[in-house]
Formats: sequence, structure tokens, C-alpha cells
Amino acid sequence: MLGNDIYDGPTGGIFDLNRDGVMDAGERALEYDFMTSFIDGNDDEDDDLDDFELDVIQDDELQDALEEAGLDEFELSLMDEDERREALEDAGLDPDDYDF
Repeated sequence: MLGNDIYDGPTGGIFDLNRDGVMDAGERALEYDFMTSFIDGNDDEDDDLDDFELDVIQDDELQDALEEAGLDEFELSLMDEDERREALEDAGLDPDDYDF
């Protein structure tokens, strides 16, 4: 299969995620993205990681506040918006701090 053989690509088929021997369009896009960011030496990803770490810290603090108030995040996610807002306000928390 000319052009679709997994060994035709520069990465030797490591992006053939379903291991069917054929690189589909999505797998080729991943390979292309990997190669261009590798060649460009794109350091923007480090900035994204810093933002992610900050989000995790903030999420942990919000999760701790929910637990201290005796609320379960999963149960809150099942509630409609008005019920969730009321439950958070009753617990003394600002509903605008939480994104469900």
C-alpha cells in the first residue's frame, strides 16, 4: 500500500494508534503536529503546562472547599443550575467560583 504503509512516515509508524497497519488522517495529523513542534522547537507548550499546573492547584482548593462544606462534586454536576447554585450558596460558597 503505497503511501499508507506505516513505515513510510518519518516516525516509523509510532502514531498508528490502533495498530491496524494504516495511518489514517487523524494519526497522520498527530504525526505532523509532533514533527512540526519538534522541528520548530516550540516552547509554548511549557507555558501551557504552567497554566495547567495553576488550574490544578485552584481546582484542588475548590475541591477541598466543596468537601469541607459536605458537598459532592459529582452530585452537584447532576443538579440543574438553579439547584446547584442554591446548594453552593447554602454551604456558604460562591457559585461563580465553580464551573460545572
